Amino acid sequence: MSPGGQREKRSAALTSLAAAVALTALKMIVGVLTGSLGILAEAAHSGLDLVAALMTFFAVRFSGRPPDRTHLYGHGKIENLSALAETLLLLATCAWIARQAVLRLAGHRAELEVTFWSFAVMLVSIAVDASRARVLSRAARKYNSQALEADALHFQTDIWSSAVVVAGLISVKLGLRSADALAALGVCGVVVWVSARLGHRTIDALLDSAPAGMEQRIASIVEGVPGVQNCHAIRIRSSGPVLFVDLHVLVDGQQTLAQAHALTEAIECAIHNVAPAADVTVHPEPA
Repeated sequence: MSPGGQREKRSAALTSLAAAVALTALKMIVGVLTGSLGILAEAAHSGLDLVAALMTFFAVRFSGRPPDRTHLYGHGKIENLSALAETLLLLATCAWIARQAVLRLAGHRAELEVTFWSFAVMLVSIAVDASRARVLSRAARKYNSQALEADALHFQTDIWSSAVVVAGLISVKLGLRSADALAALGVCGVVVWVSARLGHRTIDALLDSAPAGMEQRIASIVEGVPGVQNCHAIRIRSSGPVLFVDLHVLVDGQQTLAQAHALTEAIECAIHNVAPAADVTVHPEPA
């Protein structure tokens, strides 16, 4: 990846980090002053967002390092590990939020004051999350970054969880005192849902699962290259934003080395049409 691309990825991650710091502090202050468990749950969620954003920033920074003698495939797996760690953090906070909500529903009363600031902090949170999710999604699509994509998906669900808390505050204002705790459980549900999605994708990447349908697409496009009689033994693995593709092809065994080399370059170009950032290795075999 070009230095400009790495700078853009780091900039997106750093913007997310700065927003997480501001939102965590703001929600914590308002949550403590008003006694709202829903807002405190969101503050804890934003605290994990802060840790996740910090991990994403360092993952994006170090995953772009070139291969070395001990990491021959580069350092892209750092992004996958960052996404997995973010998933575990999300699940950990669910336990605390759910416990506090159940205790309050079971009769552990707590003073709760719904004020203008209760609503203001949540509306600001929704606006900030929408903005940073858009920035992260754009950078993730542009550079095929799983770490940035995980961060973006995380903040997209934050918008919905914040909306649940706002609904709970409105219900409390109308006299439904248990609504705040129910809103906190709603936040828990959203967090578990996004954690399951993130966990499945990151584990697939760490276990070198090939993208669905990619093997068939590559075989079809390679066998369409003039001079290729058969494509087989396709192996695909991802490391961060880079897809590694190894394959064998049957070709005319009477052609010169220069002709065989030109054919392998044509195969690489064909594969780049479906996987632009792929690192391709072609092994020609005489038919």
